[in-house]
Amino acid sequence: MPKIVVAMSGGVDSSVAAALLKQQGHDVTGMMLRLWSEPGREDTNRCCSPDSMALARRVAAKLDIPFYVVDAKDIFRQTVVKYFLDGYAAGRTPNPCLLCNRVIRWEFLLSHALDLGANFLATGHYVRIQKDESGRANLLRAVDRAKDQSYVLHVLTQDKLARALFPVGEYPKPEIREFARSFGLPTAARADSQDLCFLAGEDYRDFIRRNAPEMAFPGPMMTRDGKTLGEHTGLAYYTIGQRKGLGISSPVPLYVLAKDAASNALIIGPQDELGSRECAVTDINWVSGEPPSGPFRAEVKTRYTAREVPAEVTPLEAGGRATVRFDAAVRDITPGQAAVFYSGERLLGGGMIAK
Repeated sequence: MPKIVVAMSGGVDSSVAAALLKQQGHDVTGMMLRLWSEPGREDTNRCCSPDSMALARRVAAKLDIPFYVVDAKDIFRQTVVKYFLDGYAAGRTPNPCLLCNRVIRWEFLLSHALDLGANFLATGHYVRIQKDESGRANLLRAVDRAKDQSYVLHVLTQDKLARALFPVGEYPKPEIREFARSFGLPTAARADSQDLCFLAGEDYRDFIRRNAPEMAFPGPMMTRDGKTLGEHTGLAYYTIGQRKGLGISSPVPLYVLAKDAASNALIIGPQDELGSRECAVTDINWVSGEPPSGPFRAEVKTRYTAREVPAEVTPLEAGGRATVRFDAAVRDITPGQAAVFYSGERLLGGGMIAK
């Protein structure tokens, strides 16, 4: 019988994942990561707060499975939090969940699971795996499109997918809560978390002010033709497409169009200048393990909460890069976010938006 480690967080999804696998007769062990929190705010990281840890322990006890806590504070701080701060310092808008899934969950935690003798690592992500005739794993969107998390899992390679299980991806969210109630799990009514775990629900700008105050470096707000309209308080405090908080009087609404880190300039302009038909994508992971042989049509998602839009993707010779040309201009294409490629239900791959 295969041994399965379930990454537990004290939330309903990972709790039900563990319960379903236990119900199916598997040898299940719960494992939780203790992540970094700001000094003096150790109780605020939702992914590993004392309350979350206590709930995960109660779920494990209810299911009669072993439960371990793994200290990941240092590696989380040195990789995920550093990536977050460095990205904003470079004028990007980083998505640290992408790096967390690749490095923390599917390298660090998977390594601990394998050291424990596990064959698989299961999580509470809403996504599905389907094997084709050759045995290659395809990554599919979740049954519940509203909860689909495939965007943040485009980083998974074939060797990682061979060790991955996603038990809740086959069910709609209301059914998962019903499972939790039927199993008598203490997490059944716990609210979902939508924020970055180490921000604890606060504005990311406040986190940056405390942890990287040097980013509060003012500079010009300029139009694309070089006209200065005002002064920004630090590039890190603005996002592409932002309208509110610019503090500029104008006869037409103005938006953040781009961030020029080299000159510390915030580029702003009217809505009709916002958006692009093309972007460059780097560090691409092709889920199949092989880049496509030529240009292909796909639905492309440029942010976790964005809707997919049709485009032509042209892989470049290096294999890990591509050019994406959209059928129509897309707003809010933001360096530091990911562009993820889909063909119907199947996730083909994705990488970082470079420009």
